[in-house]
Amino acid sequence: MTEDISIRVRDLMVTEMHTIDGLATVTQAMALMKRHQVDYLVVNRRNSDDELGVITVGDIAREVIANNRSPKRVNVYEIMSKPLLTVPDDMLAKYAVRLLVRFERSRAVVVDQQRNALGRVTLRDLIMGYAEE
Repeated sequence: MTEDISIRVRDLMVTEMHTIDGLATVTQAMALMKRHQVDYLVVNRRNSDDELGVITVGDIAREVIANNRSPKRVNVYEIMSKPLLTVPDDMLAKYAVRLLVRFERSRAVVVDQQRNALGRVTLRDLIMGYAEE
């Protein structure tokens, strides 16, 4: 790419994001995923020093179902991934693409300067943003 495209992550993010508390059960997480037709949930911070987490259907399959554990007895915090990959809302989209590719991730949560979650962005969102330019 020789031309400089100044698209920011905030221009391409989706503000709809579904969250869950880490103390919720996996059964509750699965119900929320089913209701919203999503394959992951962002796990809220416990306090200002904590980081965001994520629970995916893959986590549930690998850690609960495949191991014959009861989803009613497993809490989200036991199987979630943490910290969640985040990108600042003012980051250039091209750098967000590089970050996601480097860490082999398909999505990230977009945060403001105070680390508050604003939305989510996927590799697809970022690439399609370039296609529209």
